[in-house]
Amino acid sequence: MAELKSSLQIPEQVKEMVEKAIEQAEQNVSRLIEAADRSASMVPNPTTDFSKKLLSLGAQNMNAAFDHARNLLRCSDFQEAANLQAQFLNAQFETAGRQLKELYGTPGSDAETAKTSIEIK
Repeated sequence: MAELKSSLQIPEQVKEMVEKAIEQAEQNVSRLIEAADRSASMVPNPTTDFSKKLLSLGAQNMNAAFDHARNLLRCSDFQEAANLQAQFLNAQFETAGRQLKELYGTPGSDAETAKTSIEIK
C-alpha cells in the first residue's frame, strides 16, 4: 500500500512572521521569569529557594516549547510534524517526571522544607 504524505508548505513570509513572534514571546517570557526571580529574592523567606527552583524549571519547559515551535516550522509534511509532536510529548513527560522527583522526591528537599515552614506559620 502506498503511503500518503500530505505536503506542509508554509509560505516564507508566514514562516518569518511566526519566527519573529516566537522570538518576541521567548524574550518576553525570559523577562517575566527574570523579574519573578528578582522579586522572589527581594524578600527572603523559607520558600524562596523552592520558588526560584520552580521558576528555573518553568524556564526550561518554556525554552523546550519555543524550540519545538521552531522545529515544527521546518517540517515538510504532516507525518514529520506528527512524529516531531510525539517526540516532544514523550520528552516532556520524561522531563515532568524528572522535575517532580527533583522537587518532591527526597525528604529534606526544598519542597519538604517549604511545606513544613508554611504549616508552622
